[in-house]
Amino acid sequence: MSIETSKISRFEATELIQFTIEILTEIGVSREHAKLAADTLIRANLEGIDSHGLTRLGIYCQRMSENRINPQPKIQFSKKGLSVLTVNGDNGLGHIVGSEAITRGIGMAKETGMAGITVNNSNHFGTASYYCQMACDHKLAALAFTNSPSGIPPWGGRQAFFGTNPIAFGFPTGDDVPVIIDMSTSVVARGKIIAAEKQGKRIPDGWAIDENGNMTNDAAEALRGAVLPLGGAKGSALAMAVEILTGILTGAAFGPNVTSIYQEEKTDHANVGHFFILIDIEKFMPIEEFTSSMGELLQAMKNIPKVPGTDEIRYPGERRKREYDHRMKEGIPLPEQVVEELTHLGEIYGIRFPKNV
Repeated sequence: MSIETSKISRFEATELIQFTIEILTEIGVSREHAKLAADTLIRANLEGIDSHGLTRLGIYCQRMSENRINPQPKIQFSKKGLSVLTVNGDNGLGHIVGSEAITRGIGMAKETGMAGITVNNSNHFGTASYYCQMACDHKLAALAFTNSPSGIPPWGGRQAFFGTNPIAFGFPTGDDVPVIIDMSTSVVARGKIIAAEKQGKRIPDGWAIDENGNMTNDAAEALRGAVLPLGGAKGSALAMAVEILTGILTGAAFGPNVTSIYQEEKTDHANVGHFFILIDIEKFMPIEEFTSSMGELLQAMKNIPKVPGTDEIRYPGERRKREYDHRMKEGIPLPEQVVEELTHLGEIYGIRFPKNV
């Protein structure tokens, strides 16, 4: 769901990053960690994934002020053998925990060829694509998974049970546009329904069911009900696989035990789990050989006959990079309601929200 062209204003990315850093440090987040979180949030907006960007800053700040998220986590890393890393996020922001885990894992993968990373006691970590991009920047391939609060039902059920549990892959291409595949195991990311509900929009057919198992276009009813799994039973099975990797194998919460930061009543820590696999391509073949073959694959794919009305065949990651470049130049569009929320958030902490471009 894209932001409507009416009632929006555009803002420079650098100013939004600085605003986010100042807000987070006022709450008690270290400046180093605030920079990590700000980068992940604003990058989501730059890439057009607005549901995972600044629209979430307010709820993160509120939960940190209530001590439901730890603004100053003491993240614990434990190396198990040569290529396995376990991470306890100490209930920190998932953006910080995930970034620190990937940074540690990159060094391990460069040494041994592969690194498997389990993370528990974390929170929502933004877009899974961000961590794949981190790996690709170091000429590594990556797989990234996370669980989340219950969002989709097991196939045949009408009650949310599994999270929307995204799956992401990243592969370097030799230039600044890696192949990055980032998809939830639901027909749509639950964050887009949250964004629709906040903006008073209806959602498309086929996205969700209400509490009684009936199809709904009402975002609020969808949030009380369940998002539908991608591809029917197949999506439900994929969600289960991710739940096992990120909830059980990591020692994190799983299924309905993963709590949502959007629940107003006091809850236990979300204890979200993440699972990453990093692959050093150089240990399998020269990186130049890999990227050359990747180029052949992508060009051959782009050259196949197109269906009527299609101007170009794009690979996963191209749209994201083009949107990034466009928004860096033209500014990040924010809806009026999000601007009002962020302006009010700034007033609470004595920080002025930037002027639109």
